[in-house]
Amino acid sequence: MLLDEATKGRDLEPDNYSRGGLVAELERQFAQLLGKEAAMFVPTGTLANHLAVRKLAGNDRRVLVQAESHLYNDSGDCADTLSGLNLIPLAQGRSAVELVEVRHWVERSAGGRVETKVGVISIENPVRRNGHDMVDFGELERICGYAREQGIRLHLDGARMFNLPFHSGRSVREHAALFDTVYVSLWKHFNGASGAILAGDAGFIDGLFHMRRMFGGALPQAWPQVAVVGKYAESYEEDYAKAWQATDRLIALLQADGRFEVSKPPNGTSRFLLTVSGVAPDDWTARLRRRGVILPYAHPGSGVLALQVNPTVLRTSPDALAQIFIASMKD
Repeated sequence: MLLDEATKGRDLEPDNYSRGGLVAELERQFAQLLGKEAAMFVPTGTLANHLAVRKLAGNDRRVLVQAESHLYNDSGDCADTLSGLNLIPLAQGRSAVELVEVRHWVERSAGGRVETKVGVISIENPVRRNGHDMVDFGELERICGYAREQGIRLHLDGARMFNLPFHSGRSVREHAALFDTVYVSLWKHFNGASGAILAGDAGFIDGLFHMRRMFGGALPQAWPQVAVVGKYAESYEEDYAKAWQATDRLIALLQADGRFEVSKPPNGTSRFLLTVSGVAPDDWTARLRRRGVILPYAHPGSGVLALQVNPTVLRTSPDALAQIFIASMKD
């Protein structure tokens, strides 16, 4: 339905193996949104991160990453296996890398019997594996400033970074400006069927489509994957703020009932934690599903439900949604 609406009455120019046409329009749009000179469509975030660190590293093959990052945990060691990079995991169990850790590894790498320089620092923000926690902007500034002094290149895995301005008070452009390259997911926020954007300066992006094709990432026609993205990208930050306003109203109504307990992670972004009393969580969510409200399953040990906030919450009023939640506490 969304694809039909996006193409109806529109003189749409298709791409050719992910180049030109609607895809090029989207690349220009995201380059502008991110404050970068150029951008390139990539079919997956895994490939976007890989291409970025591969090209940024050059001959300096050591890459500092968060131990909890997608690049380190969920990419099948692609950077190691396919590009000969040595990923060094920092901040185990935490979202934020600290400057002291970065400095330690930079100095250790440079001072070895065989000098092995750190070529890239890659930072994911927010960090999905840590409940979508965000990295403090001040610490990012310190790390990136130090990296610049050392000649180390910088990549931002910003798959969900369009959530950051609401929580950090810093714009998308301010976050992106700290890094040489930045990746943004097109389906996690913007209703794309799949896909990602990798942005950087013109010299970095120029000719990068050859590497994309080398790794099998040049879709013959990518436009159906992203035709609806541009519309949602322009309004996402405003819609996300409205979603949190509605969610806070919902939380207040649930807490007033007395059978719901809510907490927010201290450095969180799009997630809050919900527990229910007087009913088995899985029974409660099953009743909600019968009423058209789909929530994730509770953690099997704690019974906590980790709920994601996004503009879909605006499809109904928070008062009506609270009534459904409360009514589902009993058969």
